[in-house]
Amino acid sequence: MATNATEGPVDVLVGRVAQRAVERQLAVAVAESLTGGQLATALAAGEGSGSWFRGSVVAYHPEVKFTVLGVTPGPVVTARTAREMALGAARLLGADIAVSVTGVGGPGREEGQPAGTVFLCTAGPDFAAEVSEQHFPGDPIDVLHATIRCALASLIARLEA
Repeated sequence: MATNATEGPVDVLVGRVAQRAVERQLAVAVAESLTGGQLATALAAGEGSGSWFRGSVVAYHPEVKFTVLGVTPGPVVTARTAREMALGAARLLGADIAVSVTGVGGPGREEGQPAGTVFLCTAGPDFAAEVSEQHFPGDPIDVLHATIRCALASLIARLEA
């Protein structure tokens, strides 16, 4: 993914997601933990979102990840969890592409992972899941904002592939 894909205001990134989703006639979904619904809020504000945004599962508590999204029980700040969250959201919400985020906002460590560690995944029924591990600096709000921009950039990269 190009470095400049994460630059710019969130609304500009959402605009690119909306444009590509409409052009390709693809439905988008989200499974989010760390971002607590803010990624879905950003996407829902996108132009014409009623036609391309299927919705979100905010799976903040591990049990929600396990029971709703079908994540294998165990540690949740992992690449496996991100992959299973994205695939679960795509299946549950009937989307062509889903993005998921799970991680540690901070300020302390969780599950042995330092604050700022985030796993993102884009997945869909017609292509292989792509997982990335990110390490964002700053306080919890900085990590949250960086995660949202990175998730949007991941969607753009997949929609433009």
